[in-house]
Amino acid sequence: MRYFDHNAGAPLHPEVVEFLAHAYRLEPVGNPSSVHAPGRAARARLDDARERVGKVLGRPAREVTFTSSGSEACAMAVLGLGVRGTLVTSAIEHPAVLLAAERRGRSVVQLRPAGNGRVPEGGFEQALAEPGVTLCALQAANNETGVLQPVTEVVALARKRDLPTFVDAVQAPGRVPPMLDAESAAYSAHKFGGPAGVGMLVVWRGLDFHPLIPGHQEGGRRGGTPSVVLCEAAALALELAERERLRTGTRVGQLRDRLESAILTSIPRARVNGYGAPRLANTSNIQFPGTDGEALLIALDLEGFSVSLGAACASGTMRPSPVLLAMGLSADEARSSLRISLGSATTEADVDGLVDALVRLARSAATTNRG
Repeated sequence: MRYFDHNAGAPLHPEVVEFLAHAYRLEPVGNPSSVHAPGRAARARLDDARERVGKVLGRPAREVTFTSSGSEACAMAVLGLGVRGTLVTSAIEHPAVLLAAERRGRSVVQLRPAGNGRVPEGGFEQALAEPGVTLCALQAANNETGVLQPVTEVVALARKRDLPTFVDAVQAPGRVPPMLDAESAAYSAHKFGGPAGVGMLVVWRGLDFHPLIPGHQEGGRRGGTPSVVLCEAAALALELAERERLRTGTRVGQLRDRLESAILTSIPRARVNGYGAPRLANTSNIQFPGTDGEALLIALDLEGFSVSLGAACASGTMRPSPVLLAMGLSADEARSSLRISLGSATTEADVDGLVDALVRLARSAATTNRG
């Protein structure tokens, strides 16, 4: 199986695999809230993991909260920050953000992207000027198209009005520099070579934050006993992702460009969604006119290639991608699109094999549909 769905979940980094195998062979980890010796040892390990995460993200350790996932971290921010007023966000956010926004009980302004998938900063400037706004939320990079959003510019606009910004940075580690400007940001370990089941939320000290899960753990920001081993694994994966970011990003970007060039040359009607906008180097979202994306995905799966239709959290809904619809694509265009996301282990042979299969299957499907 050749894997092209790294935006849904990246394989565990080999060093993380070794760490987990070693950690789970050791004596049981104590509860970090306990005062006995095993508990104190667990707390020391948890504090060390938090310190390491903070160092990579450029924030004090006390501002880092470990969560069970990136989705939980996003919900914590959307439901815990600026709860007394209006949220300004975009229409292309991850479902974790948009569904949490529905539960705020306050007005939510969703800004539409341009046709290239990038949300104009001018729209934020106008929306943030309206009375009653208390929180701005914007993803660092779209999980379906890879389009990078104007985070730095939007954070600056919000800061002029003393408004905090939350950034869904789940797709960022190992691909773009850490989100140092935003007052709050969410991360998920399994997107950058760590294990599933652990995420991180950074909230700057001094912000008024209302916990989603009450409890004394995590400085009162999230109740529940954290998994010390998973937190340590997340810290290690984050360090590795940042250490390898430049080298991996350049090579993967070249492979992504090779893939797109070959497909566009062989299938003249194909289109890259988000083309022309700055994008993650590993992500390509491509329309194959005259085909059904789901059927094409299944055919590729049978030939040993793993791709996706879009957000893994929304798969199986049978609805066209809301992200692509918000960009102005028709329902048929959205349904004919596939997301292809590469990783550090992707090779030229993998890319060439996928191109050959895609071109053959897409041409066959288009011919069948025309007939």
